[in-house]
Amino acid sequence: MAAAPELTDAPGAVTGVLVAAHPLVQHRLVALRDETTESAEFRKLVHELSAFVAYEALRDLVTERVSVRTPVGVAQCTRVSETVLLVPVLRAGLGMVPAIQELLPYSEVAHVGLRRDEVTLRSEVYLDRLPRDLAGRRVVVCDPMLATGGSLAQVCDLVVSRGASHVQALCIIASVPGIERFRRSHPVLPVACAVVDPELDERGFIVPGLGDAGDRLFGPPP
Repeated sequence: MAAAPELTDAPGAVTGVLVAAHPLVQHRLVALRDETTESAEFRKLVHELSAFVAYEALRDLVTERVSVRTPVGVAQCTRVSETVLLVPVLRAGLGMVPAIQELLPYSEVAHVGLRRDEVTLRSEVYLDRLPRDLAGRRVVVCDPMLATGGSLAQVCDLVVSRGASHVQALCIIASVPGIERFRRSHPVLPVACAVVDPELDERGFIVPGLGDAGDRLFGPPP
């Protein structure tokens, strides 16, 4: 098994969060944040950034040693041997899944949908497709925006309650208040993102953030 990535205190980060602070990640964040970036380009950027964050966060995937015959000999190689369950938080989390599936040789997907009350900022589950038994499973919860932290904590509560042995949260932009709220529920659960922003507005949106990730990915709801 590969060594787990070290936690990073990069610019804009908070202690205990893995931040993919590579210059190519930061370069893409410019266009992702830009209010003039259209949906097609925005989806492409979410795809690319999701792959970068997942690459950094999943260094400890379970592996096995195998022999492979090449045209001129035999090579001793390492390959991934575990199946990862991806749990996108609907609807914005759907934008992250294709890129992560392209990286992983073995993956499954289970959807969880949350509906947020715009007044109280509390969420309720309206869709739960998680397996009833997650014992021994690695689960990666995908949500582009860790804003207030409540929704992500709620989904991780569900996953943990069903026995998952290794739970990780992958985001693109997180907020300091959101991480603090999330840590009250899950003090040691790994979180990875591309950047951490300092605050939230009165609507619970990340500032400076990028607006509503779901609307920018898929258009406003009817």
